Order: sequence, then structure tokens, then C-alpha cells
Amino acid sequence: MAVLIDHHAALVYAGFILLGFGTGVYGTLIGAGGGFIMMPVLLLLFPDRSPDELTAISLAVVFFNALSGSEQYAIMKRIDYKSGLIFAAATIPGAVIGALNTAVVARPFFNLIFGILLLAVAVFLLLQPTIKENINSPTPHLGRFTVSRHLVEAHGTASDYSFNAALGVVMSFFVGYISSFLGIGGGIIHVPALVYLLNFPIHIATATSHFILAIMALTGTMVHLWSGAWVHGVNETLSLSLGVLLGAPLGAHFSGRIKGHWIIRGLAAALGLVGVRILFPFFAG
Repeated sequence: MAVLIDHHAALVYAGFILLGFGTGVYGTLIGAGGGFIMMPVLLLLFPDRSPDELTAISLAVVFFNALSGSEQYAIMKRIDYKSGLIFAAATIPGAVIGALNTAVVARPFFNLIFGILLLAVAVFLLLQPTIKENINSPTPHLGRFTVSRHLVEAHGTASDYSFNAALGVVMSFFVGYISSFLGIGGGIIHVPALVYLLNFPIHIATATSHFILAIMALTGTMVHLWSGAWVHGVNETLSLSLGVLLGAPLGAHFSGRIKGHWIIRGLAAALGLVGVRILFPFFAG
């Protein structure tokens, strides 16, 4: 019996590793950290666990994914470190508050919020016009908080872009809160915001978002560790994290081979499908 139990456990953890691998590949490819894939699966696999336990697992996995992906993006020289550090600092207070608030939300209400957010972001992305792969000329002056960047990637592609730093800071605070509260990492919100609101080229947005995610997810994970929520999912977290560490470099590699508008469309399709699945019980019941 013990052998059967051990064999079953091994299959379960192997499944978690495969899930982590797929999450690492796709999450790094689109700069979203993979939490939007991880959380719906965790919600379906563990219907009896509280939201704070599941978000603790998801955020820890997002951290390892973002850390591994950021290393690859750093080699490609696609990360806007100056902007990333400013935005990451803005996400920290929001991430702390969001992680603490998750513990007081009932599971059905959490599912409802999660599903609606995914559908809203998917619709937003599908309604947007096709974006440019790179922005090679600064945008018009955006006010007193305008910041301009010039970034040269490892293979020689140069990008020039300008954005409103104040808008980016405010936006990042709310991204930190929502992502930590829902355990999704925040990339599904941050990447579109960097592209459409702050004028970032898509591949720089995905790389910079991953860098921000690493700092933000670590903050949320530390809060969950302090509160005790993360302790109950250590085995699952380790298996999933192993998978994302293997998959994240592959996602970063493929990111340079796929057109930006396909990354956005793929993200929108995935979010829409996941949102419908999460909300299905509310309409069916």
C-alpha cells in the first residue's frame, strides 16, 4: 500500500512539474509570470482551500518564474532597469496590502472577482489596434513627468520611447495590489499597460514586466510566509517552481521569434478561456 501511495504521490508531483514547465514557457513568453495560468488550475484542483493559501503558492511560483525569465532577458539586454526599479518600488506597498487582504475574502467572491478581471483584460486586448513592434522615435511631450529612454538590445536593435513616469508609478501601485490579492503576478495587467498607456515596445515591456514581477512577487510571498499561509503548500510550490525554472528560459528564447501582436492576441485568448471557465459555475448554478 505504501508503494502505491508513493507512486501516486510521484505522479501527482510530476504533474505539477509539467504544469510549472508549461506555465514557465508561456508566462515568460508574454511577460506575465504565469500566475494567470497557475491560479485557475489551483482553484480547480483545490476547491476546499482558502484564497490566501492558493495565492501564496501561486506568488511563490511566479517569483521563481520571473527570476529565471529575468536572467534570460538580462542576457538579451531587453530590460529597462531604470523604469523597472521605479515601477517595482511602487508595486511593493500595493503587494503587501493585497496579500494581507486575501485572507479575509470568501472563496466564491474571490472566484467571481478573478473571472471578471480575466474577461475584462481579454476584451480590452482584443479591442485594441495592432501595436508596433518597436517605437523608434520619441512620442510628443507628455507633461512635466515625461521620461525618455534609449535601449539597445544584445542583437543591436535600438528602441526610443517616452512615457509619463507619474502615471506609471500610480498604475504600478494598483497592479501590485491586484496581482498580489489574486496571486496572478500582475503581468497580464502590467504588460498591456506598459504597451498601450506608457508606449513601451512590446518585447521591452514583456522583459521589464518580468523584472518587476520578480520583486513584486517576492514581496507578496514574504507577506504570505509571515502570515503562515504559504506553509501549507510547500510541496506543491517546490514541484511547480522546478517546472517553471526549466520552462522560463525556453519562453524567453521564443519571445524574440514571435511577433508582438501574436503575443498580445495569444494572451487575450488564454485570458478569455480561463475567465469563462472560472465563471461557469456562477452561470450554471
